[in-house]
Amino acid sequence: MQTRKGQSIEDESMQIIENEIGEHQYSELEWPIVRRIIHSTADFDFARDNKVIFHKNAVQNGLDALKNGCSIVVDVNGVIGLMNKQNPKDFKNNVICNISEPSLIESAKKDNKTRAQMSMRVAKEDMNDGIVVIGNAPTALLEVIEMVREGITKPALVIGIPVGFVSAVESKDELSKTDIPFITNQGRKGGSPCASAIVNALYKLLRQGN
Repeated sequence: MQTRKGQSIEDESMQIIENEIGEHQYSELEWPIVRRIIHSTADFDFARDNKVIFHKNAVQNGLDALKNGCSIVVDVNGVIGLMNKQNPKDFKNNVICNISEPSLIESAKKDNKTRAQMSMRVAKEDMNDGIVVIGNAPTALLEVIEMVREGITKPALVIGIPVGFVSAVESKDELSKTDIPFITNQGRKGGSPCASAIVNALYKLLRQGN
């Protein structure tokens, strides 16, 4: 629960963001998500040069999936650490991260894949009608795209916002060209704080009756 003082600081921060950004092209449901990313990173680029991109069905699909008690598959534990823990409990969403499973190392070596890729492969059933959240590993995002194309999983929403220099831009570009409902951004920026901010923003929209 947010304290009165904490809420006051958050409200002031959000107003500063509103004032600095001014007019924008995001919809009524998209803007709270972009604003939450900026609030979490203090980086206004997410509404400008590294702007956030939404599939037309992304937000509604995400809200419906959470409301229906879907699983949330994440690439790294850092995403979980920055999520509001009460939200998944209240909506009975199981949060899954397989990256630290010891068995993945051998499987990854055998199939010449990264641990992040294998962590997505073993979660294919949990992804069905669920939400995939990738804030760190471009290889994980590319693997999910490939899995969808193979027809072995069908997420309700893919939040793909990995940070980095190798394949980060390319993986997000690839996601933006698919028919998968997605939330992503342009450029190298991203990361676990952005990914968790998107999830937290979706829950807030849900609690507001959207």
